[in-house]
Amino acid sequence: MNRITKIYAIFFLGVFAPFDISQVYAEEIMTWEECVRTAKKSNPDLLAAAEKIKQARRDKDIAVSTFLPNITSEADQTRSKTGSRKKTGRTSYSYSVSGEQLVFDGFKTSSEVSNATKAAQALVYDYQVVSSNIRLNLRNAYIALMSAYEGISLTEGVAARRKQNVDLVSLRYDAGREHKGALMTAEANLASAEYDVKYYRRKIPLAQRQLAKALGLDKMKPVTVEKDFALKGSYDKRPEMEFLSDSVPLLKELAARKDAARYSLQSEQSDFFPQVYLSTSLGRSGTSFLPGNDEWSAGMTLSYPIFEGGSRIAEVWKARSQLDQAKAEERSGRDGVLVVLESTWKAIQDSIDNASVKKKFLEANTERAKIASAQYDKGLITFDDWTIIEDNLAGSEVQHFLALVDMLTAEASWVQALGGTLDYDEK
Repeated sequence: MNRITKIYAIFFLGVFAPFDISQVYAEEIMTWEECVRTAKKSNPDLLAAAEKIKQARRDKDIAVSTFLPNITSEADQTRSKTGSRKKTGRTSYSYSVSGEQLVFDGFKTSSEVSNATKAAQALVYDYQVVSSNIRLNLRNAYIALMSAYEGISLTEGVAARRKQNVDLVSLRYDAGREHKGALMTAEANLASAEYDVKYYRRKIPLAQRQLAKALGLDKMKPVTVEKDFALKGSYDKRPEMEFLSDSVPLLKELAARKDAARYSLQSEQSDFFPQVYLSTSLGRSGTSFLPGNDEWSAGMTLSYPIFEGGSRIAEVWKARSQLDQAKAEERSGRDGVLVVLESTWKAIQDSIDNASVKKKFLEANTERAKIASAQYDKGLITFDDWTIIEDNLAGSEVQHFLALVDMLTAEASWVQALGGTLDYDEK
């Protein structure tokens, strides 16, 4: 290392060494709204669900095409020869345009179009279900990262107070006014507080990784989120669960799949009807390259399968069973949605009340700790009494913080139970 390099190295260390390296590489701060917009554009599961809708709509177009005439063109050149002499050979040319139009097929095609329409509609609701699940994962990842940073701030405050307590007990121990057990207890409390700080610091990379996955980012990047521990909705009045369940995308999807199964059954039953087609053909033929002999034909075709080894009957019974399955799944889905709505509503009510109770304990223990610290400093209370009050304060801070996190998590689950998608927060 030359002299100039050493000077720059010393300068760099002198300037940046006192600071946390995270201050050099500043983390991007994302709001909840920015996270939602990013997930809507980048989450691969959501993009895959959108492609399924496109495919289902093309399936509908394919089914509709059966209603339209089928037109084909044909050109032919034939070289023929009779005998052994070349001069007896002859070349003939022909070209034609033919068309075929479905007239009646027992309403099979119309049933298939309706089936494809309902299948596409079901995938639209499936897209909403996927979006709702992504919102839940995104919200939980957002809360996890936000709570990790808030946990660091909280535990650092506890650790700073524990350090002050150690200093105070140490002075009293040196002066012979406190026993060694008290000093060791204070030092153990400090070590525990320092561990809590490390614990929340180690949560940051994992929470960032989870958020990056929910966002659909190709690579994880250093990011933090805007601090907001307030609920986004009001939960004072109990809603009508039966009414809410009707708007849940999962139930709409199951209903659409049931309707699709019904049309599928009708399609299979239509195989027992004859199929009627009209056909026509126009063309020319002759021995010249542009033949002049006109040819045309027109007709009607009626087909009816007499025996197919029982396959048509089996297909009908299979389609009827699929319809019965879809009906059972819809009924089960509705029952399940109602249970989830009830359980998530209970959870959010419990979490709100719990956060309120924890806040009261925090306020009470904060006031007690102020009084106890002054009393201990003056020797009016023992170390054992004082440290219990200090422990209660530290515990109350953590419990109130965790209660707020549980409250936000419960709200995220409630929104998901409602079927709230990534568009939910824009309403």
